[in-house]
Amino acid sequence: MAIVTNYVTAQPPKWAENTVLVWSVFAGLAVVSLGLFFWERRLATGAPDGGVRPVPLGRIAAGGHSMNPPTVPAPVRGREAELERIGALVRGPGGGMAVVCGAGGLGKTTLAAEAAAQARAQGQVVVWVRWRDDPDQLGQDLAQAAHILGLPESRLEEARTGRVSLVDAVWEHLATVEGWLIVVDNVDAPSRVGPGAGPLAAYRGWLRPHGGGVLLVTSRDTTRQTWGPDADLIHLQPLADDAGGVVLLHAAPHAGTENQAEALAARLGGLPLALNAAGAYLSVPTSRHRTFTAYQQALETEFADLLGAEHPAAATDPAVARSVVRHTWDLSLDQLDRDGYALARPVLRLLALLERAPVPRSLVTPELVTDASGLPATAATVDAALAGLHQYGLLHTPETDEPDSDSPAVGRLQLHPLVREVTAHALTRPEPTDSWLTALDDHLARAVEAVAGMPGRTGWPTARLLAPHLRPHLDRSTQRGLTTGVGTLDRLADALNNAGAASEELLLRRHVLDAETRLLGPDHPHTLNSRNNLANALNDLGEHQQAADLHRQTLTDRERIHGPDHPDTLTSRNNLANALNDLGEHQQAADLHRQTLTDRERVLGPNHPETLTSRNNLANALSDLGEHQQAADLHRQTLTDRECIHGPDHPHTLSSRNNLAATLSELGEHQQAADINRQNVADTERLYGPDHPHTLSSRNNLAATLNSLGEHQQAADLHRQTLTDRERIHGPDHPDTLNSRNNLANALHDLGEHQRAADLHRQTLTDRERILGPDHPDTLNSRNNLAAALHDLGQYPQAVELHRQNLVDIERILGPDHPHTRTSRNNLAIAEARLAEVGRRRWWRTRRRT
Repeated sequence: MAIVTNYVTAQPPKWAENTVLVWSVFAGLAVVSLGLFFWERRLATGAPDGGVRPVPLGRIAAGGHSMNPPTVPAPVRGREAELERIGALVRGPGGGMAVVCGAGGLGKTTLAAEAAAQARAQGQVVVWVRWRDDPDQLGQDLAQAAHILGLPESRLEEARTGRVSLVDAVWEHLATVEGWLIVVDNVDAPSRVGPGAGPLAAYRGWLRPHGGGVLLVTSRDTTRQTWGPDADLIHLQPLADDAGGVVLLHAAPHAGTENQAEALAARLGGLPLALNAAGAYLSVPTSRHRTFTAYQQALETEFADLLGAEHPAAATDPAVARSVVRHTWDLSLDQLDRDGYALARPVLRLLALLERAPVPRSLVTPELVTDASGLPATAATVDAALAGLHQYGLLHTPETDEPDSDSPAVGRLQLHPLVREVTAHALTRPEPTDSWLTALDDHLARAVEAVAGMPGRTGWPTARLLAPHLRPHLDRSTQRGLTTGVGTLDRLADALNNAGAASEELLLRRHVLDAETRLLGPDHPHTLNSRNNLANALNDLGEHQQAADLHRQTLTDRERIHGPDHPDTLTSRNNLANALNDLGEHQQAADLHRQTLTDRERVLGPNHPETLTSRNNLANALSDLGEHQQAADLHRQTLTDRECIHGPDHPHTLSSRNNLAATLSELGEHQQAADINRQNVADTERLYGPDHPHTLSSRNNLAATLNSLGEHQQAADLHRQTLTDRERIHGPDHPDTLNSRNNLANALHDLGEHQRAADLHRQTLTDRERILGPDHPDTLNSRNNLAAALHDLGQYPQAVELHRQNLVDIERILGPDHPHTRTSRNNLAIAEARLAEVGRRRWWRTRRRT
């Protein structure tokens, strides 16, 4: 102390004697102190705009709610691939960010909880954060998670005082720590996550892919644009039927069989929320419906009570809304409405009023939306509404399976079955549903008119998409007037016929016939026309017997009502003859075609298109009877007339060219037939596309003539391609598919691949016997071809037995002098001679050994 006293009193520094300088120093220190005081006060009340905001440390240290993952009440089924993707990310080096996304009700939270349980079992630190639509709370929760993972108090103090950004402090720490999984559940409004207004995909906010562990987010937002390039998006889909069935069986093990559970799962669209609701209902002993089958049947009449029931707390409690099928999608629609997509809900309702099948995008126009809902709509606002629905997983855009690259892509829209059904049930009846359906019917009719007026095959893909939605249109139209609705369906069915879409056409033809029979009576000319059209569609699908029965009934009625010479009567006789020819009744078909040709030449004239059709069809029947030269002469005459009348690209002209080539091939003029067929393949592909039945027939016929020319490998390749396409388009049992399989087997046989040929012929024979019957010419042909393949495999006794059976049947059906009968007799003789020769050789070898 003395030293200090001496210093102060005895030896003051020279500057201390300068009072001006001393007081200036004291004044500066006072200003600095005051500045620090007010700066500390400012930090305590909040950062200025753009500055670092201090964080209350107390809130970080005690979040006030559990951060443990929820318990999964039942085994998670059908999500093995998704769990493995998350598990691989958790186990792998470097961490990352995964987003489990999809529509409400798909089980995103359940999947995340199961992934969390698996990660914890593997020794990971797991923290569960529930998004509460509050960026500040999310920051507090993530800071608490980082604190759990070792973020020091000193760093939190720096964030509290505003010296560092809390979000950066959290993520700088998380980047240095491994072995953790943080789940942020239900981030359905990613744009609000923060901090700040920057895009989430910039990765400067609370959700980042840059940690040493894994950040797992669940959300209804499914877009890459939202989550950025470094997030692993795991799109959840509905459960497969078998997995859904297991979920139901686990919840209600006594409610039925595995197949019945899978059927109910399929009816519920594989939606886990609906499966859990059904399982919970069935597990209660006092429920009215106690079996899977009973519940499925009850859905048809009690859907609103079973899955469409409202919950009084859903409007105010999002957690309740998420757990109720009726309300779960309202959360997404409400969010879209808040985001400015005002048309999302009405567009969803419009789509829900259509059938479960995909809808052509071109149908959903601003005019339709305005006419139905009364709301103003533009192309931009409708586009935005559809994009928003797609973003939240409520709307899907199935990929087109049209392989024809020459046709423009047709956009398709499809709702999940339960989204559609719940939305439709939620609509108030009778208003606004009646006005909405009226607008929908009007625009469906306009869409059909537009498709029917499109040139070439331009409108065919859209016609296929419209077909399922036109049957309810007719049912509603009958209340206002049958004629308009029938006309719309007939126009669309004609377009489908031109497109070769026989299955879609059949649905419309059958529906029109049922309506007209009920409302107009069975003898009305419109009803008879519809019955004729339905029979043609059945014949195109290979249902030849049903087609023949309908045509015979229609012919009888038309002869009675119109007389034998009426054009409609002649049409029925022609169509009956076609069906009979396809059934193998070639002689009866030829007789009817000859009579019809004579009558049409007399009534309509020799050059009328229908007269030419009769001449073509008679030639086909004659060729099937083995009268190939007479058939070729008729086909050549018909082709010349059709080229003159219709032009070279008309479907009838191409048909005549195809038929002439087939007959020339039967006459042994294989090169000429191949040249015609090659031209026909090019023309049909250009006019109809590669998958049209006409194109496939042309390709099949070209392959057959190439095989006859000895080009067996090229023929086999073409037949294999055609068989694949026909199985995909027509199905495995269609007569055309069986024909392709038979022809591929023939080409393989000629290539020396006798075992493969025999296997295909055996399969085809079995199918033809089942589908066409044992006496159909195609069945006899398959038996002959199988016998030939067995003969070349050295299985002579089996070959002889088949040839012998075939000869008896062919003589009975076609007569002793038919070319096929002569061929069969010759084949039997060759097989018997070969069998006898083998027997003599065996006898001689036995003699020499003795």
